[in-house]
Amino acid sequence: MLHKPTLNIGRWAVSACLFTSLGAGLVHAQAPAPAADTGAAALQAKHTALAPQLARNPFQRPLVLDSAESAQSVSGSAYAVINYPYQTVLAAFKDPETWCEVLILHLNTKHCSADKASRPATLSVSVGKKTPQELKDAHALTFSFAPAATRSDYLAVRLNAPKGPLGTHNYRIDLEAVPVDGDKTFMHLRYSYGYGISSRLAMQAYMATVASSKIGFTEVGGETGGARAPVGGMRGAVERNTMRYYLAIDAYLASLSVPASQQFEKRLQHWFDATERYPRQLHEIDRTAYLSMKRSEYKRQQGSP
Repeated sequence: MLHKPTLNIGRWAVSACLFTSLGAGLVHAQAPAPAADTGAAALQAKHTALAPQLARNPFQRPLVLDSAESAQSVSGSAYAVINYPYQTVLAAFKDPETWCEVLILHLNTKHCSADKASRPATLSVSVGKKTPQELKDAHALTFSFAPAATRSDYLAVRLNAPKGPLGTHNYRIDLEAVPVDGDKTFMHLRYSYGYGISSRLAMQAYMATVASSKIGFTEVGGETGGARAPVGGMRGAVERNTMRYYLAIDAYLASLSVPASQQFEKRLQHWFDATERYPRQLHEIDRTAYLSMKRSEYKRQQGSP
C-alpha cells in the first residue's frame, strides 16, 4: 500500500524547481556512447536531415529543439549550427573546467568546481534558487566527466551524476559536435534526468501551482481542430532549461573574442540578452538582479573573499 505524502508546497516547489532546472535526451540505463566513426557519421546525417528546420524556425537562429517525457524520466535536445570553428569548440569542451564556466551562467547554478586529477574527472555542482543563496542551503551534485571522443572530426562528451536530491537520479549532459561548411560547428546538446514516485509527485505539484503559467517552445495539440499551444508541464520545463544551457554554450564561445579579463562579463551580458529574446519562456529576473547575483557567485566560485 502506498502512503500518500503530505506536500508542503513551498518547500516542495523550491526542490521541484531545482529538478526542472537541472535537466533533458531520454534517460536510458547508462547506454554506451556511440563509436566515434558511427557517432560522427550519424551527427553529420542529422545535420543534413534537419537542414530545412535549421534554415526556417521560430527561434531566428539555426536551432531545432525537442523534448520527451516518460513515466520515469524527462529529456530535451538542442541541435544547432553555431558560428565558431570546430577546433575552437573541441579545445573548449573537452576540458571540464570549461563546463563550470558554462554552468555558472544558469540562474540556478550557485557554484561549480572541476577536479581534473580524479579518474574520471569530476564536476561538483551546487544548484539552488534563482536568487542569491548560501551554498550550505543549495543541493550538491557530482558529475563524472567522460570525453568519449576528441577527434579532429568529432567531439563527444558525457557528464553523469547518478544521484540527485529527493529521489531524482541519473542526471546527464551529453554534447556532440562535428565541423560543417563555412568554418562552423553542428552540435547536439542533450540533457536528462530520472525520478521516482516521490520526486514526480513533487514536480507535478510544482507544475500545477507555482509553475502553472510556465511554457516551453514546442507547440502541441490541434489534432482535432483546436488551436495549437506551447507545451507546458515537465516537457516545457526541460525545454526552457535545454535552451538556457545551449545559450550558455554559445555565450562562452562568444566570450573568447575578448581578453581573458573581460570574458566572464561578456558571457553574462551575452547570455542575458539571448534569453530575453524569448521572454515568454525564459524571463525570470531583471538584468540588474541577474548580473549582481552572478558576479557574486562567480567571485565565490573563484575563491575570492
